[in-house]
Amino acid sequence: MAATGNETTHSEPDLDAMDLRILSELQANGRITNVDLAQRVGLSAPPCLRRVRRLEESGVLRGYHAELDPAALGFEVTFFAIVGLESQKQAVLSAFEAEVCAWPEVRECHMIRGGSDFLLRVVARDTPHENELTARLTGVENVLRVQTLQTIRTGKWLPGVPV
Repeated sequence: MAATGNETTHSEPDLDAMDLRILSELQANGRITNVDLAQRVGLSAPPCLRRVRRLEESGVLRGYHAELDPAALGFEVTFFAIVGLESQKQAVLSAFEAEVCAWPEVRECHMIRGGSDFLLRVVARDTPHENELTARLTGVENVLRVQTLQTIRTGKWLPGVPV
């Protein structure tokens, strides 16, 4: 399987309560200044920054991102695609994953177990674009079946994990 940046190769880091508070604040607001972050967690700025850098270097804190409104950018449709492949040989799995991960409309790609091989979250401009992407997906080499599920609304979406 191609590396996605989601795999962890290190053991669980030694995090204390202060590290968890810092992570919680940064997960809620990645644009917070170090001074404001330090104040919110009860540290002075220099030790707070040292902790943030240590969390970045350890791989626990992987990056900072802006949350965009898909509809405001012309992507009215979000759908999930459950994909079954003809084979579960590593070369087939890796080739499929590499191909669909290169599509800008594929926003998440998860290898899954339990009846299918991959779950994709895909964005499309409209229903014709969704149909085009679905047809393109079914045409990928070694794809046996594709089931799509269009999102009606999203009641909850939170990035990250509970800290």
